[in-house]
Amino acid sequence: MARCSFTLLLFLACAFTALGQQTADDIRRKFLQVPPSTVLVAAHRAAHKKYPENSLKAITEAIRLGVDIIEIDVKVSKDGVPFLMHDRTMDRTTNGKGDPEALTWAELQQYFIVDKGKRTSLRIPSLEDALKLAEGKVMVDLDIKTDRVDDVIRMVKKTGTENIVFFFDSDFQVLSRIRAAGKDLMIMPRAHSYTQADSALLLFDASVVHIDFSFYTPECTQLIHNNDARVWINALGDIDADLIRGKQKRALKKLLKDGADIVQTDEPELLLKILSENGYRP
Repeated sequence: MARCSFTLLLFLACAFTALGQQTADDIRRKFLQVPPSTVLVAAHRAAHKKYPENSLKAITEAIRLGVDIIEIDVKVSKDGVPFLMHDRTMDRTTNGKGDPEALTWAELQQYFIVDKGKRTSLRIPSLEDALKLAEGKVMVDLDIKTDRVDDVIRMVKKTGTENIVFFFDSDFQVLSRIRAAGKDLMIMPRAHSYTQADSALLLFDASVVHIDFSFYTPECTQLIHNNDARVWINALGDIDADLIRGKQKRALKKLLKDGADIVQTDEPELLLKILSENGYRP
């Protein structure tokens, strides 16, 4: 039954693409284009307001909405299988308890995803299934939630999805391991200062740099763009709340005034609409 459900999700995602969704090559070109031609939208934990976070259904919905990037969190099972989950424990997002990385993949598949406190019929998805679902349709931001990054890299290479995946972490040692695994692997470091952004660009040949509002300035944006990389900023929290409350001008000014060109949001459908209405997307 689970395999049939996954096959159906793949079919639906392909159908959405045929109805006018961009291809991954189109999105990758825009993702790597500097200066940018459009503001890109990243769906935080995929479309998790409608479907459970980090689920295949949430990924399918994000693709249907037309986002450019899905952000998903990846861990690795005891026996080396990468899977999607954010928290250190299973307690909030499944009907299980404890450290999910202490379990084998077969053991993890005994549990169901919990969404907003209610158990669903969905199982914990593997990274492999998530990448197969996303391939050819959307870029994938892998937020590394594990020390076993080598298993994650192997899965990306196994699925041949290096062209749509980029790796995100704030730990420069982890990012160094990823860079050592392949010059073709795309990396997004999280910087906490202008100096860190400068170092990250030098160390990792970053495709995009995740920055914070504390040092979001024209000078920082110029530094990143001059190194042929994109600027990523978050709308999560207060800015998303402004979008919902109709305070769109204030939200867009804070997000875009100094040149950020990728925005991560918990409200992808709304942000896509607002950006298009204000001339930031075609």
